[in-house]
Amino acid sequence: MELQPDLNEQQRIRLEKLQALQSAGQDPFAHTTYKVTARSKTIHDNFEAMENQAVGIAGRLMTKRVMGKASFIDIRDQAGRIQVYVKREEIGEEAYDAFKQYDIGDIVGVEGIVFRTNKGEVSVKADGITLLVKSLHVLPEKYHGLQDKEARYRQRYLDLIVNPEVRDVFVKRTAIVRAIRSFLDARGYLEVDTPVLQTIPGGGSARPFLTHHNTLDMEMYMRIALELPLKRLIVGGFDRVYEMGRNFRNEGISLKHNPEFTMLELYEAYTDYHGMMALTEDMFREVAQSVLGTAVITYEGHEIDLAKPFARITMAEAVKQYAGVDFHAIHSLEEARAAAKEKGVEVKPHFSKGHILEAFFDKFVEKNIIQPTFIMDHPLEISPLTKKKPNNPDYTERFELFIVGREFCNAYSELNDPIDQRTRFMYQEAQRQAGDDEANMMDEDFLTAIEYGMPPTGGFGMGVDRFVMLLTDSHSIRDVILFPTMRPIGKE
Repeated sequence: MELQPDLNEQQRIRLEKLQALQSAGQDPFAHTTYKVTARSKTIHDNFEAMENQAVGIAGRLMTKRVMGKASFIDIRDQAGRIQVYVKREEIGEEAYDAFKQYDIGDIVGVEGIVFRTNKGEVSVKADGITLLVKSLHVLPEKYHGLQDKEARYRQRYLDLIVNPEVRDVFVKRTAIVRAIRSFLDARGYLEVDTPVLQTIPGGGSARPFLTHHNTLDMEMYMRIALELPLKRLIVGGFDRVYEMGRNFRNEGISLKHNPEFTMLELYEAYTDYHGMMALTEDMFREVAQSVLGTAVITYEGHEIDLAKPFARITMAEAVKQYAGVDFHAIHSLEEARAAAKEKGVEVKPHFSKGHILEAFFDKFVEKNIIQPTFIMDHPLEISPLTKKKPNNPDYTERFELFIVGREFCNAYSELNDPIDQRTRFMYQEAQRQAGDDEANMMDEDFLTAIEYGMPPTGGFGMGVDRFVMLLTDSHSIRDVILFPTMRPIGKE
């Protein structure tokens, strides 16, 4: 092996050590297995039962303190860290000399006895130590070497090595996902899988990613929502279904948005948006209690009480409260445009009165909602898959849950009238022609499905990543996605 000319001094030294080992027939990369009998957390949590017990542990060497004939090292495995006491007379002089050449970042295996040091620290006294993998790079120093957010997201593997609190977030994410599944499974919901590649990207208002299937010679879309296939299953006789999977939206990247994200959608026959509100409260409360041990959480300095009943207010009432504009007293598009102009609300050419109400909400209301609040009864024009309110057909039986100025879920009484649904799709097609590239497309197969009859149904959708942000007090969605979407290096 030739030394690479662009290596820094530390890398060159490490590569020379590797070459020396390989020349002596001790290639660390030749190891294929290592018998691990205990993890660091297991030893810490069960020290009284495991004291003086022989164990085999393995992990990354994070610190090393050589003191003549004895040394202390810290090893990190998936569960945490544990100290190892390495003494020359215990492992032998040759093995100890080899051990002294190990570098921070190397992956090692240790056989030894569980004990507690004179200072009271739970440790393992090594009987033998094996270099399993040679690290050829110097690990970044925690507080100075890996602070840059962009570098951390691009090299998540280093972020996880150096910053244990990051690892804790993703361990908690797994627990949250598991708790959501347990909550729904216990209520008789059936978990299913639906296609990611679709011929029509329905169920949401978003720009899709377009791709091409070579064999079929046809354009296809990465799904933007799970909704329409799941509703077909309701038609087929599954009364309670859910899916947790990836969606893809060809839109901007922000603190709250990543083009690839995890969505939970569920549908229940014979209920409505009030039933979905009750389920939402129970799920948020029970998942928080299960994962965190409390339903009172802190997010960005705000104490959020998920144990109390969530507030409920209509979108029009919220706009009246925070913007001083009563949309129930506005009866024409011209009046709505005039109110928007007076209040400095941007109005796009294709906007209807309902779109303008939503724009008012986005500007004046959303940022002011801190405690859990259901915003209900959205305008008809922005709710193409939702039942109308019987006593006020300009509005729909829909709600969104807002907490700390952010939307966490969207739910409604599902529109199951195929004639009305066709009319809504036609309106959406007109909106697309008018310049709204996020409007829904006509889906004839879905219309055919509900023409066979879909029972009254309540539906719910939630961005899982945002829910994880809430329960882990994470500022950015990229803090809870292991590999967020990034520009390639050199194309920033």
